Amino acid sequence: MLLQFFEWTNDLAFSVAYRESLWYFPVTQAFHLVALAFFAGAILVVDVRLLGAGLNKYPVAKVARDARPWLVGSFVVMTITGIPQFMANAMRYYDNPVFYFKMEALLVALIFTVTLRRHVTRTEEARLGRVWPKVVGGISLALWFVVTVGGRAIGFY
Repeated sequence: MLLQFFEWTNDLAFSVAYRESLWYFPVTQAFHLVALAFFAGAILVVDVRLLGAGLNKYPVAKVARDARPWLVGSFVVMTITGIPQFMANAMRYYDNPVFYFKMEALLVALIFTVTLRRHVTRTEEARLGRVWPKVVGGISLALWFVVTVGGRAIGFY
């Protein structure tokens, strides 16, 4: 079933045209990487604040609220630009264990970010104590680092 989906995706007219174009992939990849930089910045600024290592004169909730449009917007751009990159190379990804690792890590990081991390960034700091925000910020940084390394490693397998 999964193989048929990858074959179907790989053989779509759009996928073939995208794959054979001289410009589609590099332009899309450029937008994907710029969005990745904005996304990483939005994650980093909040997680550094959670760790207590920067922006300490601002409440965590404010830092997270100010970073949220960048986080969401850049994630949308990465998704929009990542889908055609996947479609054009679906059969290369089918047998690539690093691709599956990255997708699994992405799922875990997304779930963590929209549940526990989001809860912590919206809770009054006095109620969280000193340790809990640091744990959440550290786990968040580690998860997104794994996703990023996984995405970069796909091309080497």
